[in-house]
Amino acid sequence: MRIPILATAALAIALPVTAAENPAKVTVTLANFSYTPADLHLHAGHSVTIHFVNEGSGGHDFTAAEFFAAATMDAANRAHVGGTKGRVSLTKGESADVTLVPKAGTYKVHCSHFGHTALGMTGKIIVD
Repeated sequence: MRIPILATAALAIALPVTAAENPAKVTVTLANFSYTPADLHLHAGHSVTIHFVNEGSGGHDFTAAEFFAAATMDAANRAHVGGTKGRVSLTKGESADVTLVPKAGTYKVHCSHFGHTALGMTGKIIVD
């Protein structure tokens, strides 16, 4: 009886957290100098797909380097956030999905395009 239990436990440990559950879905809209929602609330340890949509008249990004660095995600999703850059960049009308498992904390968000932060394109991610 112990062998099947150990095999099941080993399989559960080997599976990534994102495969073990259906991710929640959250939409973040990038507009001219704002994010909606400005404050994103997520749950630590629970898989989530963040759907980013740029409705602005030009390019924008969602830069949250510390948040993305702390989150668990596969290589494809890590590529969507620019690897170590921790940024989702979108041209006008573009959208992208990133699936990850967030780590508890409060993280700052801003648009790294020149002047966009000063014009109010900021926010935060609260993970509890």
